[in-house]
Amino acid sequence: MVGGQSGKDAFITEGFDNWILHKQMKLEQSNYEIRLRVTIRSCRFLLKNALPFRGYDETEKEDKEKIFNVTLENAPKNEKLTSPTIQKDIVNCFSKEIIKSICDEIGKDVFGILVDESSDVSKKEQIAIVLRYIDRVGIVNERFIGVVHVLDTSSLTLKVAIDTVFSNNNLTIDQVRGQGYDEASNISGAFNGLKSLILNENSYAHYIHCFAHQLQLVVVGVAKKHDDVEEFFEQLGLVVNVVCGSCKRKDMIR
Repeated sequence: MVGGQSGKDAFITEGFDNWILHKQMKLEQSNYEIRLRVTIRSCRFLLKNALPFRGYDETEKEDKEKIFNVTLENAPKNEKLTSPTIQKDIVNCFSKEIIKSICDEIGKDVFGILVDESSDVSKKEQIAIVLRYIDRVGIVNERFIGVVHVLDTSSLTLKVAIDTVFSNNNLTIDQVRGQGYDEASNISGAFNGLKSLILNENSYAHYIHCFAHQLQLVVVGVAKKHDDVEEFFEQLGLVVNVVCGSCKRKDMIR
């Protein structure tokens, strides 16, 4: 008597309808949103203050009962919002929103580009990209918009990386009015350097040697010619290496 025992064909014509289950699902969704907001707020605080995401102090400091009841030890055991993977995803979202706001501020106006190449601790080649522009109230801004991993440091590879960053942020080479690099041949080369590849597409993208790098070269050159200065920096380097090799030595020098 399948059809006669129930006044409602819940599983056949109208689908499953259980208000208790729906209520439980809404509660879980609400609790998850609370945990997500707390995680985002914590990530924002750590990023703003340049603090590590992991440390020796994992004490429970949340004093709002509504939040405390669904977070930390009270959260589901399979919750992953505190995992490094999720935290990196949240940080990546912050990064995209910040870069978007910078590029929206530039809009269709012109800007200069500053690029330098460097390898990280894992020995991956990468380039750092900075945009220099004047905002709507006439203030000059320099905004770091990211580090891009590259397979090599040839001028063509660097050009492709910059084109990709521009394309992803609605910017174009035609907007560039200045280039600032060091004197590495793959970047400042007159024929096949990065500056030349950009100038071939936009003749208004004037190249200027990075003044900070020029100043560094001058200081290093002068220091090496002065015996007392050279000896000072040599001894300073030894002290830094010795102190930085031990946490106890760091505490002692403090």
